[in-house]
Amino acid sequence: MKVLAAMSGGVDSAVAAARAVEAGHEVVGVHLALSRMPGTLRTGSRGCCTVEDSNDAWRACDKLGIPYYVWDFSERFKEDVVEDFIAEYQAGRTPNPCMRCNERIKFAALLEKAIALGFDAVCTGHYAKVIRDEEGHPELHRAADWAKDQSYVLGVLTHEQLEHCIFPLAETPSKAEVRAEAEARGLSVANKPDSYDICFIPDGDTRGWLAERIHMTKGEIVDQEGTSLGEHEGAHAFTVGQRKGLKLGTPAADGKPRFVLEIRPKENKVIVGPEALLAVDELRGIRISWAGLPIAEASAGTEFDCMVQVRAHGDPVDARASVQVQEDGSSVLVATIINPMRGVAPGQTMVIYQGTRVLGQATIESARSTAWDPSLIS
Repeated sequence: MKVLAAMSGGVDSAVAAARAVEAGHEVVGVHLALSRMPGTLRTGSRGCCTVEDSNDAWRACDKLGIPYYVWDFSERFKEDVVEDFIAEYQAGRTPNPCMRCNERIKFAALLEKAIALGFDAVCTGHYAKVIRDEEGHPELHRAADWAKDQSYVLGVLTHEQLEHCIFPLAETPSKAEVRAEAEARGLSVANKPDSYDICFIPDGDTRGWLAERIHMTKGEIVDQEGTSLGEHEGAHAFTVGQRKGLKLGTPAADGKPRFVLEIRPKENKVIVGPEALLAVDELRGIRISWAGLPIAEASAGTEFDCMVQVRAHGDPVDARASVQVQEDGSSVLVATIINPMRGVAPGQTMVIYQGTRVLGQATIESARSTAWDPSLIS
């Protein structure tokens, strides 16, 4: 096949490209320029898509003997990922920009351009696998190495996109093996540290970054019963589950810490309470998509057993889910959590699994707890 290898500049994408070449595919490497700031530099293992990453991607392609290009997706990244991130925080939600980047940039804009140029598939260094069912339809599954599994962040992929995805690291038992292989192949990125944190906030100070882009106004902090406890500098700077930085002078009656339970940006109000009230047992998700063909129960609107994961490195939990059609014709994915999970925030992505298979995903619109009724606070 004619394969476009997405080269991040890291060890995983370099080894994935090497394996694609070894498999006999005609491979071309491409690095995505997601920022127009030429001075953007990597800080240790913080950030990605930087000048250093571009150079590392070029060196890997040169070593593999494949063509290398840089595609400027900075404007689309700014609109679809960065501005979306800001808008979500303004609405009181906690977004996952990596999910949005995979959805709109790496597996939408990139794949769309690749197919237009005559490529058969896009190859990436993600730890996940595509398995064909008996009828040849693609399904997304967890990687062999669950510790490095990235199927969660790929939960936004559609049936059509999975038809054109190759994940050469799917069966690799560990990251150590990938690094050893890179070393053996003479790739300079063999010992390069993994990137983490949000790529466009390389210093990790999300609160400070948002403060420069969202107008912050003082508002009220109240407890779960509506009693005023103090004042905050801006509701957008808080996230559900947050404990530090509340700066409350009055301790709780039981002396235990308080946590952020809910953020109401329209009222500019932050609600705090005991840790126990962070546990939620019902999630409602919008913007549903299916990673492959939806299962029969989802199409029929009947309940089905599944597991729900709400963080990239979180543990999946047992649930019962169904797709419900609202009065306005929109669909909502409702998941009842068997054993309540802690600190889930609107805006996060819930990815649903059956065994190792990713069924699909939805953006959490609300996370509810039967132990507390937020509507009691006016």
